[in-house]
Amino acid sequence: MTMKPKAPKFRIRRSSRTMPEAETPTSKPAPTSRTPSEEPQQDAPLVLGGTEDDGFGDRAFPGSSKAVTDAKAETTIAEIRREGLTGRQLRMARRLAQKQGLNPSSDFDAVRLLREQGIDPFDRANMIELVHNKEGAKAEDAPAGDKPTGRVTSKGAAIAAAAAKSENAKPKAGLPQTVEQTPKNLPGQHVPQSGPLGLHEVERIQRDIVRRRRRNLLLLAARLCAFVFLPTLACCYYFAFVATQSYATNSEFIVQQAEATAGAGGLLGGTAMATSQDSILVQDYLTSRGAMQRLDSEFGYRAHFSDPSIDSIQRVPPDASNEDLFKHYQNHVTVGYDPTEGVLRMEVSALTPEMSRTFSEALIGYAEERVDQITERKRTDQMRGANETFKEAEAKMVAAQGKVLELQEQMGILDPQSETTGLMTQINTFETQLVEKRLQLSQLLDNSQPNQARVQGVEGDIERLTQIIADLRAQMTTAGDNDLSLASITAQLRIAEVDLETRTMVMQESLQQLEAARIEANRQVRFLSVGVEPVPPDEPTYPKVFENTLIAFFIFGAIYLLVSVTVAILREQVSS
Repeated sequence: MTMKPKAPKFRIRRSSRTMPEAETPTSKPAPTSRTPSEEPQQDAPLVLGGTEDDGFGDRAFPGSSKAVTDAKAETTIAEIRREGLTGRQLRMARRLAQKQGLNPSSDFDAVRLLREQGIDPFDRANMIELVHNKEGAKAEDAPAGDKPTGRVTSKGAAIAAAAAKSENAKPKAGLPQTVEQTPKNLPGQHVPQSGPLGLHEVERIQRDIVRRRRRNLLLLAARLCAFVFLPTLACCYYFAFVATQSYATNSEFIVQQAEATAGAGGLLGGTAMATSQDSILVQDYLTSRGAMQRLDSEFGYRAHFSDPSIDSIQRVPPDASNEDLFKHYQNHVTVGYDPTEGVLRMEVSALTPEMSRTFSEALIGYAEERVDQITERKRTDQMRGANETFKEAEAKMVAAQGKVLELQEQMGILDPQSETTGLMTQINTFETQLVEKRLQLSQLLDNSQPNQARVQGVEGDIERLTQIIADLRAQMTTAGDNDLSLASITAQLRIAEVDLETRTMVMQESLQQLEAARIEANRQVRFLSVGVEPVPPDEPTYPKVFENTLIAFFIFGAIYLLVSVTVAILREQVSS
């Protein structure tokens, strides 16, 4: 912050000096000091205060030591004026001179006096110290009661003292009056810039600005040529005349799955989301070291790019490591995946069109095998559980069927239900005949003299029918020769038949699950569908001279701009 010095300005007009009555009118008037606005435009000789012993006030005769000193001071001031110092620098120099206790007559004289004292008026430390001590210095120089009234008083006192001295001094014959020294608190003299010296300074400053601009432009052009244009030209020369031409084969394919069945499981079956994971796995595999090593072992990828006719940048050394070969493989085989469409796009470049197509077809075959390996385990796991469950249910059903057959063969009964029905039919028939015989016997006994022969015959029939019915009933509930009754045989056969029906039902459900698992496994089948076949190009695809040169120019320009901005910021931080 620039603080303007607050100093009283004295403007003493030229006035006629009081002369004695005996003095003639031809005596010269006493010269007075001029204000800064009344100074001439040319460099007037510097007037320095003299002593009272010279007899001529503040004037010095030509040829004296004081005149020589004044001439040297004037020469030094003229040189300081040609330095092109700003008004702020001159004001700061004057304040610093006043702080050091000097009495400069102008701003340029303040610079001269400070330099004679060995003080650099434009040193940053001196300026900062001056700014910090400004308020303290003002407080020390000005008393608490020194107000505008005090300034007017001091000004009037100075004018009165000058008038009294002019009245008491006796004029010398033929010599001018003594000029009073300029007070310490007066501002520096104003140097007009409209004279020849000002025009010269302006022209010098303009020439210096033009020279600096030209130098900066030349330096900028040199840096651009060294760090941007020359590397770009080198890249252009390499792409146009040195780089080996290569042929790129493009192909497109998609990973698909079988048509989904109806139901909730087939909501995403026809979209790209259903096979996105498989497509990403295929992309990663084609750009992996495994695919590179397989391609090298089967089709000689390393030998193809180790030809001595290839330029040194694209050539693979015969003794190159797998890492170097893998970096080269990544630069010449690119696989991109579009998640919106689910399409895999592959580009394979080689030194000849035929090898480019061969490499591309081989990689597509590797991708198909990889897709099959991805879904094979899932399908096998799903079918394994269903097959085991069905086989177990089928075995249990066969065992139940064998038990039923064993019981039938062991008891000699094909169908217990039919056997029971036959026996009950016979029992019903014999019971009907028994009832008829009993009625017939009752009729015979109702006669007064029944026929004994007939009665005995009917009673015999009744006994025989009763015995037959009892035997038939005993056959159903009582064990026979096989120690098994018909009821027991029927119960065992019914249990075996129920078990057989249950196992049959379980086997049917297992069969349904097996069919569902088979359908789901078929739905999980992935296959590779090639949309764009790999067709070798007729003309070289790489290098692209214009595009690669333009990219190199942008890269070098961006690096230079970044470094320049960083250096400028660091320089500004350090200088501040």
